[in-house]
Amino acid sequence: MVLFSGALARMIDELGKMPGVGPKTAQRLAFYLLRQEAAAVERLAKTLVEAKEKIRYCSICYSLCEEDTCDVCRHPRRDASCICVVEEPNDVFALERAQIYHGHYHVLMGTLSPLDGIGPEDLKIPELLKRLENGMIKEVVIATNPDVEGEATAIYLGKLIKPLGIKATRLASGLPAGGNLEYADDITISQAFGGRREL
Repeated sequence: MVLFSGALARMIDELGKMPGVGPKTAQRLAFYLLRQEAAAVERLAKTLVEAKEKIRYCSICYSLCEEDTCDVCRHPRRDASCICVVEEPNDVFALERAQIYHGHYHVLMGTLSPLDGIGPEDLKIPELLKRLENGMIKEVVIATNPDVEGEATAIYLGKLIKPLGIKATRLASGLPAGGNLEYADDITISQAFGGRREL
C-alpha cells in the first residue's frame, strides 16, 4: 500500500536524507511545514538557499564563515601559538560554546578511515602541516572524536607533529568513547580540555 506519492513523497524523501532524521521524523517535519503559512515556508526556503550561497570554508582553518576568513582566525586576541584540530566545522561551534579554548582551529574535514578509502591526502592534513611551518605554534591540541577513526587520526597526527618540536596534546577522556564533540555538554568539554594529555 502506497501512503504518499507525488510532491509529499518527494518532500518526505528529501527531509529523510538529513542526518539524524529517520522516516517518521521526516514525515512529521513534512506535515509541520505543510501546516505553516506559505510565507513562513518561503522564508525558510529563502534562508536555506541564501546560506548555501553565502557560507563557505575559511581559507585558513576550514571552519564555516561568510568571508574569506572566519571570526576566530581574524580575532586579534586569540592565542596564535595554539591550534586545536577538529574533525568537522560543527566541532568548532561546540568548543566555542564551552568558552574554554581561546586559540585557533584547524578543521580536518573528516578522519582517517582506510576501510572507506580515506587517507591523509583526503583530509586537510597537508594544510595543517603548512600552518605549523611558521615557527609560532607551540601546541597542537588534537580534539578528534574518541572513536576508532578519531583515535587513529590523533595517533597519526601526533607522529607527524612531534618531530617538528611542537607539543601535541589530546583531549582527556572526559568525552565518552564513541561520542561526538557536537553532542557533548559544556562541562564535559571543559573537563576534557583541562585534562588533555601529551601524545
